[in-house]
Amino acid sequence: MNFTNQAQVLIEAIPYIRSFYGKTFVIKYGGNAMVNTDLKKAVILDIILLKYLGLNPVIVHGGGPEISSSLKLIGKESLFHNGQRVTDGETMEIVNMVLAGKINKGIVALINQFGGKAIGLSGQDGNLLIARKKILPGEELDLGFVGKIEAINPDLIHLLLKNNYIPVIAPVGMGNDGNIYNINADTVAGELAAALQAEKLILLTDVEGICSDPTDNSSLISALKVETANNMIASGQIDGGMIPKVEACIHALQHGVKRTHIIDGRQLHSLLLEILTDKGIGTMVID
Repeated sequence: MNFTNQAQVLIEAIPYIRSFYGKTFVIKYGGNAMVNTDLKKAVILDIILLKYLGLNPVIVHGGGPEISSSLKLIGKESLFHNGQRVTDGETMEIVNMVLAGKINKGIVALINQFGGKAIGLSGQDGNLLIARKKILPGEELDLGFVGKIEAINPDLIHLLLKNNYIPVIAPVGMGNDGNIYNINADTVAGELAAALQAEKLILLTDVEGICSDPTDNSSLISALKVETANNMIASGQIDGGMIPKVEACIHALQHGVKRTHIIDGRQLHSLLLEILTDKGIGTMVID
């Protein structure tokens, strides 16, 4: 890219920077972008740049593969039911250690290393995420310590944003019964975006977005209405791990979030392309 093209990119970003200045963006960070070294660095630099430009990024991260690897080290098999990890007491200890400890603090360290100011939290801090046990209706299977969000107390997040920190949140909630619960990170991101009245919810994935034919990337849907999304879930066109992502977008939209996006985290600087350019990528779920 020559200097003229570089300047044009910066000029193109001006109206977006002006429009989004001071606004909150909830970013679900997961998938290959948490594993590949180049992608990891690109995502962290994108987030730091957004902060320097006056936006307020809030990160919610996953960590499923890392949890599975840690369980394997102690000889414990990972069990799933409809994409949800069956979480007994021993598994919950590993989940909490990996999410709220290793992964969370690793992201915080990277942001701080590259010039940002980050603070790591889990739902246990300041009663950020109040959870209760998730019960599957009509099914006998007990998921164990899998939680459903009952309430969000965003005061701590507002305090951190006011003081120019980047909050990094592990999806572990605290129950009124004193138990710790494992919560789907997409769900946490959607509900947190709603609680913060965020400008945007952006979910990083390992696919280009939502396709009408999952086997054909050329069938990517750039804008997906909520009604159509619900029909695609009911018909099985949207299934597996994509369901909680789409449901998170729908929940956020129905509770005041202006825009929701599912984008390909495998693409370098996908966050900047989505937020600061005319191009946009992935699928935008809209009312």
